[in-house]
Amino acid sequence: MRRTVVNRVLLGVAGAVLLGAGVLVLAGGLDLYRRLGVDPPRWWPLTSPDQPVVSERSRVRWVASSWWWPTVIGGLSVLVAGTAWWLVAQLRRTGLSSIAVPTPGVGGLRLRVSARALEEALERGTEVLPEVDRAVVRLVRAPGHPRLRGAVRLTPGGDPAALVEHFEDGPRGDALHSLGLAELPAELRVRVLQEAPAERRHVWPRRRRRGRSRVE
Repeated sequence: MRRTVVNRVLLGVAGAVLLGAGVLVLAGGLDLYRRLGVDPPRWWPLTSPDQPVVSERSRVRWVASSWWWPTVIGGLSVLVAGTAWWLVAQLRRTGLSSIAVPTPGVGGLRLRVSARALEEALERGTEVLPEVDRAVVRLVRAPGHPRLRGAVRLTPGGDPAALVEHFEDGPRGDALHSLGLAELPAELRVRVLQEAPAERRHVWPRRRRRGRSRVE
């Protein structure tokens, strides 16, 4: 699951919780239950403007217990730390939403291509290469120029060096030519699957030979 999907899910859940709490507070504060003739149950929170959000009994119920304040402080600290970590992670995100395409000879025109469209094209182009079992490509930020970061899984007996050559002449070369880019550095992480014995070919191998290759 991509980071953007996780962020949207978390934001959606947080937004739904906050919206529900706001509706309950607004309904009680405006005395909507009495005006609409609705009789909420006794445990329902904030049913009238004179009712506090947290009752006095709830506020002092556990104060005398030795574990209360450490639990409250610890829980709030974890919440604040988690929120701060999430915020820093968003500020440090490395993914790109689009990439600028040069338009020589056309003044005042700015053209951008969706990063996801480029990633999908590179993934499809890489997966059709010989001995490639699966490929994932991402466009990330880097000093000077955007950079491709890919993870490729080769079938048993695959040749990482040959993959690098095919990738350079094929998907990456096609992207440079199509977009008119002078540079598009790429970093590939290659993993070669180990072929299982004949009697255990249906079992996923536990150990794999790994290879790393960079394309600059």
